[in-house]
Amino acid sequence: MKLPGSAMPGLRLAVLAALLSTLASSAQAQEDGIRQVLSARLKNLPEITSVMPSPIPGLYEVVAGGEIFYSDADGSYIVQGAMIQTRNLRNITQQRLGVANAIPFDQLPIQNAIVTRIGSGARKMVVFADPNCGYCKQLVRNTQSKLTDVTIYTVVIAILAPDSRTKARDILCSSDPSAAWTAWMGAGVLPPSAPPSCTPKALDENIAYATAKHVFATPTLFFTTGRRVAAAIGAEQAEALLKGQL
Repeated sequence: MKLPGSAMPGLRLAVLAALLSTLASSAQAQEDGIRQVLSARLKNLPEITSVMPSPIPGLYEVVAGGEIFYSDADGSYIVQGAMIQTRNLRNITQQRLGVANAIPFDQLPIQNAIVTRIGSGARKMVVFADPNCGYCKQLVRNTQSKLTDVTIYTVVIAILAPDSRTKARDILCSSDPSAAWTAWMGAGVLPPSAPPSCTPKALDENIAYATAKHVFATPTLFFTTGRRVAAAIGAEQAEALLKGQL
């Protein structure tokens, strides 16, 4: 039977939809299979939160415990390390980590943060930092004197050294935590010791939050676009990220 010409476009669309559905089901089954094999064989592997094709055919990106590694199509082999695109030396793994570990800005613990406003403070960024973190000090020097119209929320996580908590406590308990943080991180000047009665709940709450969200490196930065960057970036890169250009 010959179908009317007017029926052909609808038929083509139905066939295409069925084909796409079949391909999607096949891809999902492939990814589920990788997830099951790796979870069974790698006993200490954290929960796998994502499996998807990587830019390299036959290699799959696996996200587990906030980290990325790669698997072949049946989970027989895994590869750890950065995937670099040679055309422009773009670190694909690092960029994908920023996406995989993104946190909506309104879910970040800014209520526990040291707030530093520069200019109008209209733009916003969050930094997880430790008072003994050399790269965090570099970040303060690279950004706070060079950025304009930005509010920087510093979430202090005391994780790097035995006296990190003492320094963090003294800074948080000072009369002006923002000025005290900048003085210490930028010039190495600590505020007076806090009285024993000052015990900021933020110190424990920040560590609990960071652990739950896999924030283990300092500094780790978050932007309103959802981007997450674990590095001591310069002012130029910070500007691009604040503008949503990276």
